[in-house]
Amino acid sequence: MTAEPSGLVTSRRPTLSVIASLLRNPLQAMPPEVYRETLVLAKTGRRTSLYVCDPALIQEALTKQATNLGKGDLIRKVLGPAIGEGLLTADGAHWRWQRQAVATGFQHERLLGFLPAMIAAAEATRERWRVGGAALDIGHEMMRTTFDIIVETMMSGSQALDVAKVEQAISDYLEPTNFMFVYNLFRAPDWLPYPGRGKARASTRYLRESLGGLVRQRRAEPPERGDLLDMLLASADPETGRAMSDGEVVDNLLTFVTAGHETTALGLAWTLHLLAQHRDWEAKVLAEIAVVTGGGPLLPVHIAALPLTKAVFQEAMRLYPPAPVITRQVEAPFTLGGVSLKEGMVLYVPIQAVHRHERLWDRPDMFDPARFLGDAGRGRHRYAYLPFGAGPRICIGSAFATMEAVAILAVLLPALRLDPVSGKAPEPTLKITLRPKHPLRMTAKARA
Repeated sequence: MTAEPSGLVTSRRPTLSVIASLLRNPLQAMPPEVYRETLVLAKTGRRTSLYVCDPALIQEALTKQATNLGKGDLIRKVLGPAIGEGLLTADGAHWRWQRQAVATGFQHERLLGFLPAMIAAAEATRERWRVGGAALDIGHEMMRTTFDIIVETMMSGSQALDVAKVEQAISDYLEPTNFMFVYNLFRAPDWLPYPGRGKARASTRYLRESLGGLVRQRRAEPPERGDLLDMLLASADPETGRAMSDGEVVDNLLTFVTAGHETTALGLAWTLHLLAQHRDWEAKVLAEIAVVTGGGPLLPVHIAALPLTKAVFQEAMRLYPPAPVITRQVEAPFTLGGVSLKEGMVLYVPIQAVHRHERLWDRPDMFDPARFLGDAGRGRHRYAYLPFGAGPRICIGSAFATMEAVAILAVLLPALRLDPVSGKAPEPTLKITLRPKHPLRMTAKARA
């Protein structure tokens, strides 16, 4: 490290305190300085880490220095067993050609064609809630809805996947990630056991076998559906002409099934929670939807005319970003903000902290969707808001997720009032994604 780089502070939390936080809730293991400082250096166990909290330096790291950074062994150890070397975990040329292979599936014109399926899934959820009666686990319900959308739009409504089993498998896989974080800090050997390891491995086998069976079935059929799965099966490396193996297709399908539907579902769950706490904003959203739809059914053409509904989702993603940390490992030395980063160091972009940073946001902990309306964000650095990541590796499904969220909110909110079962504020916890520690339980009542 350089002696005293401007803006650099060193976090001096005892190692045992960090370990306790990692086991309890990894979100609390981040140095508290990340909410107010520019660069924070931390050394825990056998790891030296740099937290980058300044938007300009984040941009430099994720764009100009992108070739010097890789996903790193933590991401591969945590996510690799389930999603292999798909878009989320691959590096270099292998990542680039996979990105090119799926890019056409997320072009704007194609996304517009997905809207009827998004609206239909939301309407099915609305009808299910109308007759349910019991308190709802909103996180679970939103995962069910977004999973239905992923299956319909990307796998043409395949009946080969059981939504309940897939959701449980994902939860079982993510549950022991706290121990994986701790083990990684000390570079513990892979054979060392930890609680939940057996269940996580069984979940991995179930997910990969379920998707593998679907891939083999579709490869034997004519490629006539034109969905994402067809595109993956037909894709080829532009340099070598090599097609994706079944395993590589499964890697990418699982990336979308897990990361794709879960992050949007969590963003929606936090949005519904926040609107139940802020009825004034809910009333404004309802008024916007009523004007745009004329009180009739939501149509695809209405989505682009709902800026406030979109802003509410964006603000919820600011306060509770479903993917709250970007992790990179230094593969070639470089200097950032006067700090010399050496090979093997870990670079974190703590999105959760950047989104609530006291230097970047006015009243950072307050729910205020107006931040995303009109010219309110004109002076804001574009790397101050990162719900879908940033740089070359920005989430390819960001437009899909936002369109999906607006459609779901615009169907559900006019029909049903949601009320929290408990008055206790939910605690967000980091399980790769930002989940509520306990279920967000709410009752749904038809609006008069």
